[in-house]
Amino acid sequence: MLVFLNQYLFLIHNWYMQYQFQPVDRSRIRLAPSMFQQRFNLNRKYMMSLTNENLLQSFYMEAGLWSPPHKPIDCHWGWESPTSQVRGHFLGHWLSGAAMIWAETGDAEIKAKANSIVSELARCQRENGGEWIGSIPTSYLDWVARGKPVWAPHYTLHKTLMGLYDMYALSGNTQALDVLINAARWFSHWTAQFNRNQMDDILDTETGGMLEVWANLYGVTGKQEHLDLMNHYDRPRLFDRLLKGDDVLTNMHANTTVPEVHGAARAFEVTGDSRWRSIVEAYWRFAVSERGAYCTGGQTCGEIWTPPGQLAARLGDKNQEHCVVYNMMRLAEYLMTWTGDVQYADYWERNLYNGILAQQHPGTGMIAYFLPLQPGAVKKWGSPTEDFWCCHGTLVQAQTLYTRGVYYRTPEGMAICQYIPTDVNWKWDDVDVTISQKYDQQTRAVHRPGNLTVITTIAAAQPAEFTVSFRLPWWLNEKPVFEINGEHIDVPFAPSTFVKIQRKWHNDTVRIVLPKGLTVEPLTDEPTTISFMDGPVVLAGITHDEPTLYGDRSDPASILKPDNEREWTNWISTYKTHGQANGLRFMPLYEVRDEHYTVYFPVQQRA
Repeated sequence: MLVFLNQYLFLIHNWYMQYQFQPVDRSRIRLAPSMFQQRFNLNRKYMMSLTNENLLQSFYMEAGLWSPPHKPIDCHWGWESPTSQVRGHFLGHWLSGAAMIWAETGDAEIKAKANSIVSELARCQRENGGEWIGSIPTSYLDWVARGKPVWAPHYTLHKTLMGLYDMYALSGNTQALDVLINAARWFSHWTAQFNRNQMDDILDTETGGMLEVWANLYGVTGKQEHLDLMNHYDRPRLFDRLLKGDDVLTNMHANTTVPEVHGAARAFEVTGDSRWRSIVEAYWRFAVSERGAYCTGGQTCGEIWTPPGQLAARLGDKNQEHCVVYNMMRLAEYLMTWTGDVQYADYWERNLYNGILAQQHPGTGMIAYFLPLQPGAVKKWGSPTEDFWCCHGTLVQAQTLYTRGVYYRTPEGMAICQYIPTDVNWKWDDVDVTISQKYDQQTRAVHRPGNLTVITTIAAAQPAEFTVSFRLPWWLNEKPVFEINGEHIDVPFAPSTFVKIQRKWHNDTVRIVLPKGLTVEPLTDEPTTISFMDGPVVLAGITHDEPTLYGDRSDPASILKPDNEREWTNWISTYKTHGQANGLRFMPLYEVRDEHYTVYFPVQQRA
């Protein structure tokens, strides 16, 4: 009863905070047939291929329920191997991904598998004395406290704890909540022995999202002990400097800090304390607004933040760590809900196409830890059971994101922030409403259309008046066309804004034509070196080197033209150079598999 009372009070708190946008419940959105649904299903297939025994191997070993024989066996290796200090991190990601899939699809098979794993974690916790639920020994945390080197135990443990929370919050598994509450008691006892300065020393070793998971738990229980845990995991050495206006990010390991700022975001939501929100806003300013980014949306090289506006010297084989892409998109969603600012939806879109999609193999579903941006780069793909990098973990969560950034409830109605084929069912003033999106293949066009055309149907059980806000993307290059039931609606040419249409909706069709075309994005500190984009999509030139191209940098059509544009009923987004000494072909970066590719090219003006 207490849990449900606190959930009710938490909802009331959120109402008073008056968020601009509220994410639609996952269960109300379904992916429609498209590339996004294919990628989602590919990820689900991979997750189901992993056995419970192997996923749990490190937890069994820690609880004394399993020990490997002295010969090679069928188990998970790489970062999950029995000798790795971060063994067990992947299972938490897996549980979070499974909970998300269940919440979005009602997939009973993956829920049953996840429920069985939670039951086994509860068994391991009992074997460990009723509180500890780690895949690693408790001594690893004691080593951190003593200053003894060890590889990120808090980070590892957080993944399990967050997986348990997601299983409760998204799939209703109350046993997962019980295990999490029992684990919180262990951390309450352990942290009680340290003063603030000692705790700060401990938290200087990568802590992952520990602050976020305790904020989540406090949001459920409302208990003082969980609020105390949340405050124990505050990061004043990082947060206070951000609030002072110091750029503490340049050359700092990026993914160490992003999950900590997730914690600040969640702490704001469960407490209403404005300090937490100010931390998040300062972090975004230093990480994104004042730093600049590659054309892909990424800002890192070698897992660290690049200096503001200084990108050219860091085109290498370790750009854009996948974990950072995923976690920064999560941070953008926090800010999107608080502000309703379209910039966060634009950021989401760019990173979705050129990060989440680009770093998943479209055939095998495996992950590329980095997205290299050096000339003649090649993606290095992980394997199903031999690697289990940190990015392997965020892979299985990121591929459930496709419905997350699409729809938001607003005080006026509904905002459509991404154009992804989906169906959403919701209510407005107790009237059932369904919004569906699909792409118009424009089969009557003679050549590849220079636009994205979306057919949106809005069906209300009875006529209902509300506002639908349609995002005008940042990549628009001409005035968009809107038609409602065949009637033209005049809208402005205003990229990165919302078009708000208020009317009495019933059974209506909105046809939206979003003109796009080839554009170029130069490196900020080397403007003669450019990348090519087709709308929101980065194009990769298939080449082993970095040839100089000749043409007008302000007119990419002087360098590229459509190539192999049609295949059966589909338009193909490929290009080739023209007027060059040697021909090159370009394709969407997210379609590149094992080809060598170059994204940035030096371009000289023709004499």
